Amino acid sequence: MYRFLLTRQWLILALLALVLIPTMVELGFWQLHRHEHRVAQNSLISHNLKAKPVPVATLTSPGHTVPRSDYWRAVTATGTYDTKHEVVVRRRTSTDGSVGFHVLIPLDLKGGGTVLVNRGWIPTADDQHAFPDIPAVPTGEVTVTGRLKADETTGTSGIKDLSDLPDRQVMLINSAQQAKALSRPVLGGYIEQTAPEPSGDVPELIEAPDDSSIGPHMAYAVQWWLFAAGVPAGYVVLARREKRDRVEAAAKAEAEGAGDPEPEQPEKAAPATA
Repeated sequence: MYRFLLTRQWLILALLALVLIPTMVELGFWQLHRHEHRVAQNSLISHNLKAKPVPVATLTSPGHTVPRSDYWRAVTATGTYDTKHEVVVRRRTSTDGSVGFHVLIPLDLKGGGTVLVNRGWIPTADDQHAFPDIPAVPTGEVTVTGRLKADETTGTSGIKDLSDLPDRQVMLINSAQQAKALSRPVLGGYIEQTAPEPSGDVPELIEAPDDSSIGPHMAYAVQWWLFAAGVPAGYVVLARREKRDRVEAAAKAEAEGAGDPEPEQPEKAAPATA
């Protein structure tokens, strides 16, 4: 009764199911790994944000690549601002999604060395090629507290076009690029300022990363695995339905054949009498 499964149509359907099942299982594990990565990242963010601030020079140095384990680590830096080399970083969004600039300024450290400080977000001016008006930084020695971040690169940011930028505007926050512009060593990475807060509304300090949301990845993983389980179940249901339809069709044909009246026989002519 299941010989129809060997027909071309059903063999193609079986091959399709054999392809879909492992694909859906693999997609489920991919979502599971994304969930685990998000949980681990949230744990790292939470731990580093709560850690006691340490001097930035204890975690990084010129040419140093900030490891992921130190991302968002609370750090402090004491020194004087180099206002002549303050720049703005293009295409940055605020908390409400508005596009503007990040303000980036070198801080010459008290004990020697320079570190980049991201002061926060400001809106763009009418002329995006002109250097915007930025509230002045304090003069003299200051102490900045913030989150340690890794250098931005074209690979991590997706930004490729770094040419033909207006004066004192950049696309990436990168210590190597700024060290070349300043002609002096700069500590790897940069500080995302959290204190002191600006006296006015701008620059707008950057919010801390969210360490509570884990996203829908676990739910997506379960969905893919349910889909994978549903493929063979659906195949069996379709096969049983096909068998039932074939049995019913055969029974109907047999019943119609049994109910047909026998064909009438022609009457024989009576023999002629003499």
